[in-house]
This record gives sequence, C-alpha cells and structure tokens, in this order.
Amino acid sequence: MAVLVDNNTRVVVQGITGKEGSFHTSQMIEYGTKVVAGVTPGKGGQKSEHGVPIFNTLKDTMDKEGANVAAIFVPPAFAADAIMEGVLAEIPLVVCITEGIPAHDMLRVWSVLRNSKTRLVGPNCPGVISPGKCKIGIMPGFIHKEGTIGVVSRSGTLTYESVGQLSIQGLGQSTCIGIGGDPIIGTNHTDALKLLNEDPNTEGIVMIGEIGGTAEEEAAEYIKNFVKKPVVGFIAGQTAPPGKRMGHAGAIISGGMGTAISKMNAMKAAGVHVCLSPADIGVTMKKALGK
Repeated sequence: MAVLVDNNTRVVVQGITGKEGSFHTSQMIEYGTKVVAGVTPGKGGQKSEHGVPIFNTLKDTMDKEGANVAAIFVPPAFAADAIMEGVLAEIPLVVCITEGIPAHDMLRVWSVLRNSKTRLVGPNCPGVISPGKCKIGIMPGFIHKEGTIGVVSRSGTLTYESVGQLSIQGLGQSTCIGIGGDPIIGTNHTDALKLLNEDPNTEGIVMIGEIGGTAEEEAAEYIKNFVKKPVVGFIAGQTAPPGKRMGHAGAIISGGMGTAISKMNAMKAAGVHVCLSPADIGVTMKKALGK
C-alpha cells in the first residue's frame, strides 16, 4: 500500500455541492480517484452533478459506500465541525483543504483529534497525492509522475515547484503530502517523515518548510536519529523580517524563534541536503541519490 492513499482509497467529499468542492471533485475523478460519495446536510438521497450519491452524514457514506477518506471543501465557519464529524465517525483519514479556519476552532478539534483513530492532513493544505493511484485535494495532477521520491511541504505552491523540479530530472514521486501552513494542523513534518521513512516504495525525501514555529527543527532531530534515506530540504521566507507574517498564518518569526537560519542549520546538522533556492531541489536530489 502507498502512504496514506492508493488505488483502494474510497473518498467522500464534504462540501461536494459547493463551487470549489464540485470543481475539485471533477478533477479528482478525472485523475482516477474513486469518489464514492458526497456529504451535504439536507440533500441526502440526491446525486451530485458528477453522478455521485449525496448523504446527510459522513457516517452514512462509510456504512453504505465504504468511504475511508474524507476530503473537506467546506467554508471556514463550518470546516472544524466537518473535521469533527470525521473524527467522531472514526474515518481513518481526513484531508481538509479549507483555508481560514479560526485557530480557536482548531484548538477544539485538536483536543479531540490527538486521542482519536483519525489522521488529519491540513487544514489550509493542497492535499495528498500518490501519483498514478489517487489524488485528494487541489494539486495539478499532470505535473506528478510515478516514482520513489516522497515530498512533505507546508506550502502548496512550493509542493508543485518541487514536484516540477523532480519530474524534470526524471525523478517521479511516491507520495506528496501538503501538510498546510496554519499554526494548528493535524499531520506535521515529523509525522509525514515517519510515514515516508517506513515506506519501502520511497527512496528519497524532499522536505519543504517555512519560517515560524519549531516543527522543522523537531523534524531535523527525527531525521538525524532515524532516517537513512537522502533528504533534500528547503526553507521558505529566508528574507522575512522578524514579526512580519509572510503568507501562511504560521509563517511568522517571534521571540527569536522560527528563523530560516535556525531551521536550515538544524537540517544541515541532521545531514539534510539544504537548498538555498527551490530551483535546486531536483538537481540536489539527483546528486544525493547518486544518479
């Protein structure tokens, strides 16, 4: 089985009748993802424009359609409740694309999520893709190629850039995980690294971080102690001034913590091949693999 998603993944889309949810459902189906159901309360019994059955609750989709992954395209005010519905239904994986969920709402989710049977990817993320098998989210499928390089990134745009660089070098991807740039997320860098490190189909790993927080330093410690595969890293926001938020809600340097330099130094000390520019990711990985 691939990391997180594969050919047997059966997806339910929460927010399938909304504009964004409907569009990306079409894209996922076109890629080959098995979208088996949608959830829109009050519209149970109907079908979406894609011919997908709609249910009132996520639990119903698990019981009747065998859904095992929930993709969330619900507006920010209701997205935390959508995540909680997945957690309470014990669906194995929730991928939340929604941007702008209040941090207070995510604190409530996290307090329940951490002791649950559900893994959350996101929110405010591009999603997860195992090229050639399944894509859940908003990433452009055509730039991805099947291969053996795992990618974990806080940035959606830089996920696509690194994938493009890898593909140019003839290096396909095993699984790409966009973990999201919010301060409170489900799966973090270290969690994703563990998955890719234990995956026999992953030969090398690309880790993309940003200023703010200490997640990358913690991930570097894990790499130092456990990862034997080559890791190529990049930190965005190298020229950001302290106290100035750059893009993502979590990308802010405060109290002298979370600087690009501290993260890059920690990664270098862990044996990560650190790039100063995202344009070097593909070439650097190729060299690290000895190809």
